[in-house]
Formats: sequence, structure tokens, C-alpha cells
Amino acid sequence: MHARALGARLGLERLYIKDESLNPTNSFKARGQSAAITRAARLGATTIALPSAGNAGNAAAAYSAAAGLACEVFLPKDVKRPFIDECRLYGAHVTLVDGLITDAGRLAADMGGPLGWYDVSTLKEPYRIEGKKTMAYEIAEQMDWRWPDWIIYPTGGGTGMVGMWKAFAEIEQIGWVKPQRRPRMVSVQAEGCAPVVRAYQEGTEKAQPWAEAATLADGLRVPRAIGDFLILRAVMESGGTAIAVSDRSMVDGMLEIGKREGVSAAPEGGAALAAIEQLVADSSIAATDSVVLFNTGGALKYLDVIN
Repeated sequence: MHARALGARLGLERLYIKDESLNPTNSFKARGQSAAITRAARLGATTIALPSAGNAGNAAAAYSAAAGLACEVFLPKDVKRPFIDECRLYGAHVTLVDGLITDAGRLAADMGGPLGWYDVSTLKEPYRIEGKKTMAYEIAEQMDWRWPDWIIYPTGGGTGMVGMWKAFAEIEQIGWVKPQRRPRMVSVQAEGCAPVVRAYQEGTEKAQPWAEAATLADGLRVPRAIGDFLILRAVMESGGTAIAVSDRSMVDGMLEIGKREGVSAAPEGGAALAAIEQLVADSSIAATDSVVLFNTGGALKYLDVIN
């Protein structure tokens, strides 16, 4: 959607919001889990398992229910209550873990391996990325088969960015978009958990784990993404950048997107707006550039942070 009011405030003529809150289960995670679990069912899986910061677990639980599969979701115990309740709504079994998503992932693997559970955690199977590619296909169509100048993407596990970067090449090979400069990819993370940003600033190909990761944006609290090298490759090859923003600026961004555009934005979407504000302030983004802000989920599961 063309964010005219928000763009006017920022001095941007062509600011757009890709609103992923409209997906089933209220986030972009539905794209990947739809593809992964559909394929898992065809391969004969009976139980789906994954660690999650919230939204991926909700999506996996919903699509598992639709496919008639059991679902085991491992969540950090301090995750917001709506994420836990929604998993259970769809019939998933929830295990709360004392630690972060990385700890949840280890427990899921330890328990699920011997039992033959089908692991749909990040980059443990190839189909989630295939589902995430649809974001790039939609952008190409919605932008009249031209690439935007910038894509601003909140980054935790990073499969969305990785999937889109893969899809850009495919779309050009098909011939739907003429080969041209691809969008500058901006990876946005929280100041309290920014391993990709640190790696980008240091010029390294992989990120080191972030100690004591802390942010109110559950989807950004990923101490080290398994596909960090793929995220960094997309950022560097595109001529983009990586930016860390404060939790306060995320909440301010949620409110700004809501009151100016009537869009329900998660903190991750607010983080993307905060990053755009930085890029406008330092003149990286020009007034005539086309910019796509990814709102990766809705505000309803995060309403407690507004106060």
C-alpha cells in the first residue's frame, strides 16, 4: 500500500508498506509454514516440531491442524501470552523453555530426533524459504514489474530476506522483470540483539552469537541466525546496510504507522520505520526513491508494549 501520509512526514514520495499482518495467523510466517507443512504432509510426516519466538509457532500450529498433523512448539517461557494461547488454540502441544529461541531449538532437536518428528525450524528444511519467496513475487507484480530502490526488512532468523533475494534472481531469469539494479536490502535489528548488524559493521561473513539478547520484539530476539551468512550476502551484494534501533523507537514506529496509515504494526514493523528515519536523516534515501517498509506482523499480540 502507498503510505502517503507517512511518506509526506518523511519527505518520501514513494513509500510503501508491505503489510504482512493480513496473512493467516497475523504474520509473514504463514507463507513459509504453509509451504513447509504442505510438503511435510506429502512426505508422510505425522508430527511437526519447531522452536519459535511466537509467530512461526502460531503459523505451524495452524497449518498442522489444517493438514491433520500433530504439532510440537517450543517457546521461550517469557514469550508473550497471546503466542502461547494461539498455539494451543490450534491444538499444538507447547513446551516452554527457560532460555532463548536457540535453547528452545536444542531441546526440540534433542526430543524430536529420536521420535522422528519433522523439523521445520529455520533452514532445517528447504520449503520455508520457498514460501517466503512469494513476498518478492508479489512486490514485483505490485510495483508494475520493476524493483523498488529499497527494501527495509526486520531481521531475526532472516529467512524472509534470504527467500526474497533468491526470488529476485528467479524473477529476472523468467523475464518478468528486466535485469537491473536490485533493491538495496536493509537488515533491521534491535539494539539489544544485533548480531547481523555487528557482523556487517565488522565486515565479516558470519555473525557471532549475541550475549544476553534482549528486546521487546520477540521476532528480533535471535542471538545468532543459522543463515546469517546468507543475510549478510544479500545485504552486501545489494549495496544495502544493516541498522540497529532501540525498543523505544520501535514502539514509536508502531504508533506512527497506526495513526497515520491505519495499519496494525508489530514492533518489528515499527523497527523498520525507525530504520527508514535514520536513512532519511543521513541522506541515504532520496526523496524520489521507492521504499518498501515490511511490516512483518500485526500489533494485536503486542498491545502490552504500547504502554
